[in-house]
Amino acid sequence: MEAFEDDENPFETEPERLQSDSSSSRANISGLSSPVPQQTRVASPPTSPGRRNTFPSPGSHRQPQAFKNDFCCLRDRWLHSGEDAEILITDALKTSVNSTSPYITYVIRAGTAEAHHRYSEFESLRSNLVKLYPTLIIPPIPSKQTIGDYAIKQAKAKEDAAMIARRKRMLQTFLNRIARHPILSNEHVFHRFLDGEVSWAEVLHSPPISLLPKNILKAPSHNPTDQSVILAYAALPNPSAAHPLRRPDQRFLDSEVFTNKFAAHLSGPMEKVTRRTMKRWSDLAQDHAELGATMNGFSLNETGQLSTAVEKTGQAIDATYMSTTKLLQEFEQNWAEPLHEYTQFASIIKKLLQYRHQKHVQYEMTQEALEAKREQLEELEKSEREARRLEEALNQGRPSTLRTSTSLGSDGVEGEQQPEGEGGPSHRQEESVYLPPHPGPNPVKRRAPGMGLLSALSYTLHGMMDVDPETARRNSITKTKETISQLEDALHLAAQDLKYSSSTIQADLDRFQRQKVADLREMAISMARSHRDWCKKNLEAWEEAKAEIAKIPDHPNRLPDDGANGAAGAHGRRDSMATVEGQP
Repeated sequence: MEAFEDDENPFETEPERLQSDSSSSRANISGLSSPVPQQTRVASPPTSPGRRNTFPSPGSHRQPQAFKNDFCCLRDRWLHSGEDAEILITDALKTSVNSTSPYITYVIRAGTAEAHHRYSEFESLRSNLVKLYPTLIIPPIPSKQTIGDYAIKQAKAKEDAAMIARRKRMLQTFLNRIARHPILSNEHVFHRFLDGEVSWAEVLHSPPISLLPKNILKAPSHNPTDQSVILAYAALPNPSAAHPLRRPDQRFLDSEVFTNKFAAHLSGPMEKVTRRTMKRWSDLAQDHAELGATMNGFSLNETGQLSTAVEKTGQAIDATYMSTTKLLQEFEQNWAEPLHEYTQFASIIKKLLQYRHQKHVQYEMTQEALEAKREQLEELEKSEREARRLEEALNQGRPSTLRTSTSLGSDGVEGEQQPEGEGGPSHRQEESVYLPPHPGPNPVKRRAPGMGLLSALSYTLHGMMDVDPETARRNSITKTKETISQLEDALHLAAQDLKYSSSTIQADLDRFQRQKVADLREMAISMARSHRDWCKKNLEAWEEAKAEIAKIPDHPNRLPDDGANGAAGAHGRRDSMATVEGQP
């Protein structure tokens, strides 16, 4: 794998650049309170006592927020109180309220408020935040269980204690990342999620979530719930993510390349090595558990100091097993889970860049459609000018034709007896001036017997297609001008969206880069601290075992301490080779 150089990281740009546009707090809508059900506590694996989770790293990547005094609710005031507010998931309970089957609900404590939410509601919160803020990096939640998990554990898959404990930790991280985001922390939907007095079903069926459009691409990037521009955005195309760009932005091309490399590195070698390391630590802990039990049983067969020393050695092995188990838990919580979370972050950034790509394609497609309509209008206007010139040329010849027809018609008898060959052409030209340019089919022919179904159909189609070309051209010009006006408005909106999306996404990528550096630093420090504690506890246990082993009497065949053997004896050890080989 290629190393990630500092100079090729497109996320790390102007550090002083902050997002200028911020969303205001949503409307405060009261909801119905949720009933407090009778619940059963779900046991979870023990965690390290006295150790606080280090993720997300508290405040190290949090941007300084402007002073805020217009709070929408108590949860908003608590989150922006200036203290390091931390949201906790204190428990996981089994309940069946409003459901025919039992499920797990997680107890959330935010200051003095307590809320109960199941996993699907966390998922709903995140999906709606993605729609409300399509230009921000919304933190991930733990993945759903795979089909294999359900196949192996059957009905107990949802009650797996290890899975529930893992979800508790990662859902808590998800909530704290939102609480520490400079924009998402102001969202009232998030505040209501933390408020235990509000029903989540009520939140989903009330603004702003109820105002979200079906297609997020046909809504403004800065406020997708804006209902005043729905008609204007309806004129925008709906491009696919695979549509190429004519003029791509090199910054975001570099961001896509770096994100792909980052995702490939995390999901490839990093996760593989992590899984292999955890498996080997787990095997080592299991081996020590079996060895410790064996040594403790062996000590019962001995007597005296030897029995005490063997028992102390078994206890040291047990201590190694316990410290290794604790090391494995901390390694999973402080390294493996954050690593998997950043693998999810890479996928989220890909989708974010994909959204921006589609907005750029939308702008270019609207621009192309506008240019095509302008060319079409130019051709229609050109045809209209040519038709008018032709009409003017025909009108210039009409006075002489009318005078000739009048002189011939002044003598009534001669006019009537005039041969058809002489007066016919002038008479037909006069009639052609006043007759409709395209008369319909002869009604006598339409009613003639024997026409049949084919003739009737031919007449109907002829009546539909036989339109005055002048009227059709003018109608087409009017419609084209209206379309051009709509496309000009749509192009203006698409340009605004592209500009806002580019600046906001780049600003949030910069924030994410600072967050990533802080978290990776905490991950490395946590790993070093865990190994240090593991070594310290093992050293203490084995020092005590060594002291008991040193109390075992010397071997009766041990030679006097002189020379080289004396040096060995000074350390309390017997030179076995000297006895075996019979050296003096």
